[in-house]
Amino acid sequence: MSSRKAWGLVAILGVVALVFGGILLSLDRDAAEPSLVQYNAQYIDAGAMLRLTETLSSDALEGRATGSRGNEAARDFIQKRFETLGLRQFGDTYFQPFTATPVVQGGAPVSGVNVVGWIAGQTPGDGPAMVITAHYDHLGIVDGEIYNGADDNASGVAALVAVAQYFTLHRPRHDMIFAVVDAEEIGHLGSNAFVASPPVPLERIALNINYDMVSRSDAGEIYVAGTFHTPELKPIVETVATEAPVRVLVGHDDPALGEADDWTLLSDHEPFHEAGIPFLYFGVENHPAYHQPTDDYTDITPDFFARAGDTLVMAAIAADDALEAIEVMRRAD
Repeated sequence: MSSRKAWGLVAILGVVALVFGGILLSLDRDAAEPSLVQYNAQYIDAGAMLRLTETLSSDALEGRATGSRGNEAARDFIQKRFETLGLRQFGDTYFQPFTATPVVQGGAPVSGVNVVGWIAGQTPGDGPAMVITAHYDHLGIVDGEIYNGADDNASGVAALVAVAQYFTLHRPRHDMIFAVVDAEEIGHLGSNAFVASPPVPLERIALNINYDMVSRSDAGEIYVAGTFHTPELKPIVETVATEAPVRVLVGHDDPALGEADDWTLLSDHEPFHEAGIPFLYFGVENHPAYHQPTDDYTDITPDFFARAGDTLVMAAIAADDALEAIEVMRRAD
């Protein structure tokens, strides 16, 4: 793929306006040719999910690095989707700003913004709640090339929105919080900020489900990490796996595997885990485009992504049904 040089400020603002203007008018139209998605999704709007992934990973957003104009544009677009779905706010805004020092870069603190909304469940408001997370930042521009991060993690954000849309139409049993977090790539700063200052008491959060890279698998496989640390979650995952339209594999969460293959501390579920909250992390294995400028929308596998989207809804339904038991188990530990 040819090198893509960074655009000037005027150009990016103009293109972002054009992209957003067109996309806002066509959110509900299919984003891919029918030949790219043979699967007939049962739970999600596959076209809208693909369209959002394409938008967030476009050159116009210049890789969505924390603090950049592209990151801000992505954040505003996610906010618009939350508004369209009618997600509730905590207070009078979806935005939860934070300031933190990057772990992997060091140096001066950076400012980021999480986008958080929620759906009220059918059970009393002080009962257990579930938090679904996905990070919207990526690497930005490196050596003059745009790192678009289509799979990492425009796909996870689009999947989160698709799952949220399902539950706006099918009210969950328990409160569901949807947190699209910032600054994952520089040390999980957004998710750490969320756990440090949660919008509900931390003891209410019975489970975190995290999406990070869910759109690209030629083998049709998605991994679920977390059951090694909380074996009681394994039956839930195994039940979903029997009916899921993709192959669901359990693993990548045993410290004995070593740092590269143990994903326990490698994404936004890490702060929840450190706080003693069970997690399920859904993601594909690394592929050649991981953290490369070739992680583009044109190279995801749309049919797999649509199947994965349905699978994520199925897993959230199963977790919602079991949330009281998960809470009891957590308190017993």
